[in-house]
Amino acid sequence: MIQVKLTRSKSGIRRSYFVDFGIYLFLFLFGLFMMLPMVYAVSNAFKPLEEIWFFPPRFLVNNPTMQNFRDLFMIMSDSWVPFSRYVFNTVWITAAGTSGHVVLASLCAYVLSKHNFPGKGLMFSMVVLSLMFSGAVTQIPNFMIIAKLGWVDTYSAIIVPAFASSLGLYLMKQFMDQMIPDAVLESARMDGASEWRIFWTIAMPMVKPAWLTLIIFSIQGLWGTGANHFIQSEELKTLNYALSQILAGGIARTGTGSAAAVLMMIVPIIVFIISQSKIIETMSASGMKE
Repeated sequence: MIQVKLTRSKSGIRRSYFVDFGIYLFLFLFGLFMMLPMVYAVSNAFKPLEEIWFFPPRFLVNNPTMQNFRDLFMIMSDSWVPFSRYVFNTVWITAAGTSGHVVLASLCAYVLSKHNFPGKGLMFSMVVLSLMFSGAVTQIPNFMIIAKLGWVDTYSAIIVPAFASSLGLYLMKQFMDQMIPDAVLESARMDGASEWRIFWTIAMPMVKPAWLTLIIFSIQGLWGTGANHFIQSEELKTLNYALSQILAGGIARTGTGSAAAVLMMIVPIIVFIISQSKIIETMSASGMKE
């Protein structure tokens, strides 16, 4: 009897190993498939121009060259606006927009999550409904508001709207609901701590994965912004806009455009790789209910 049970348990363990192996193998193959567009983009950046136009097209480069990157930097250096200016504009917009978005989303989420007031449910429902609308739908009203405020052709046209992204508020609110016990906040209030102190010293450290995720999402969104509709002055344009002008040069700049696309991908990819575990943790918690 005991031998039969041991045999069954061993067979169950083997089946479990096979199932786990099959799942990991499937995820590995699926991950490789998801990487193909990125690999193809990097491969194109190192292809000579004649190799880019091979038919049928080749996935990997045969004769890698750095000529595309040399041409890219030569073109950018010949621009009447220095390349460093485009980089500064992008870094400043990304840093300011990300900082403001994290602070504002955290403050609003804390109030919606841990305070009761009339209209709280309606306000959060409006936040959730706003996630249904794409940027293309709200582009015209956004431009009209920014024009009325006199922010056209200024950094504020890009930075201030980034503060109010509803996705960040939603993620922070859901994460605070799950990760911050009300008893901890009540204990701090009984000890005489102010709401500001509770927020900065208790709430924010407890939701670190959430605001790290916000930083990543915000950097990815703002780093690639073109700001074509709100900024006309060349000295205020972003790096993405400057690199996109290279693609307008026609077929001769196809390889240079591929090199520009790879440069634009580097920062978001590095940020995501460093903090991917925090993103997964936040997304898991944001969809949980007690």
